[in-house]
Amino acid sequence: MASSNNVTPTNCSWWPISAMDDEDGKIPDGEESEEQMAEPKPFSKDRLVLYHWTQSFSSQKVRLVIHEKGLICEERDVSLPLQEHKEPWFMRLNLGEEVPVLIHGDTIVSDYNQIIDYMEKTFTGEAVAQLIPETDSLVHERVQQYRQLLDGLPMDAYTHGCILHPELTTDSMIPKYATAEIRRHLANAASELMKLDHEEPQLTEPYLSKQKKLMAKILDHDNVNNLKKILGELAMVLDQVEAELEKRKLEYQGQKCELWLCGPEFMLADICLGALLHRLKFLGLSKKYWEDGSRANLQSYFLRVQKRYAFRKVLGDIHTTLLSAVLPNAFRMVKKKPPSFFGASFLMGSLGGMGYFAYWFLKKKYM
Repeated sequence: MASSNNVTPTNCSWWPISAMDDEDGKIPDGEESEEQMAEPKPFSKDRLVLYHWTQSFSSQKVRLVIHEKGLICEERDVSLPLQEHKEPWFMRLNLGEEVPVLIHGDTIVSDYNQIIDYMEKTFTGEAVAQLIPETDSLVHERVQQYRQLLDGLPMDAYTHGCILHPELTTDSMIPKYATAEIRRHLANAASELMKLDHEEPQLTEPYLSKQKKLMAKILDHDNVNNLKKILGELAMVLDQVEAELEKRKLEYQGQKCELWLCGPEFMLADICLGALLHRLKFLGLSKKYWEDGSRANLQSYFLRVQKRYAFRKVLGDIHTTLLSAVLPNAFRMVKKKPPSFFGASFLMGSLGGMGYFAYWFLKKKYM
């Protein structure tokens, strides 16, 4: 699925403005574009391997880039709840113990932004979508502006805060069991750390120090006043995005165009925004920020972005996100005993506890 840098009106060929201004923001039946629905033709240059965790926000964005570019990549899930990112084989790849990690031949890239920049620079050509425009274009400035703005949002604070304070959410996909389980681990954090230090003498002091800092961060996320503050700041960012989407409509008024955040081409900024909206929906914040009709452009945008092949492939149905996150770990736990202390990564991995809780929660609410 090739992408062009040309953003002149003559490059617009997908949707009439009237279709995007449909009353409920939905694309009319029978008019879904070929670009949205068709699977892009895979592109292969050298062997790519991505180590990621399914529910890692950074991992999701990297996987979206891979699928939007149509690259052939072997994806290997590294379970954070099972502490696989701390096992020797993974630490040899990345001493920072973070996902995602990309391997391309002899090259190892372990920073989210560096992975994206590396793929954009390395994989080019007619058969590969370009997600960052050339530096001398106006659209390049827009893409980088919104990439920086959206990547700068404190997603971990939103995630942990909304799990710990479900009263601030509406129709969250996270079961109440998760909140109780996380609070139990926070309450036992000090004793768990002491126990770990005693039972695992091979773990160094820097490791324990890191765990203490992580728990302190989560406790900070439990501050409801701070959570309300950053959610208010999020609203201002979404107001800016809403205004930018309105500018695109005026800029290409009268043209038959599929409009995205920075123009008629789907770019990296759209991956950042689409992934953000998906996570906010999962956390139960969509009714607060766009489904109440307060940001009609954003609502229409989210409906359209979910139809793209890459988003369906990577993120799937929003209502089954929890199930897909928990069940694989449930089966893998049968084969290995988990450590006594999961650290901060436990927070997303134990959503709903084990597969049993996730299954019954989803069955009751959506099936």
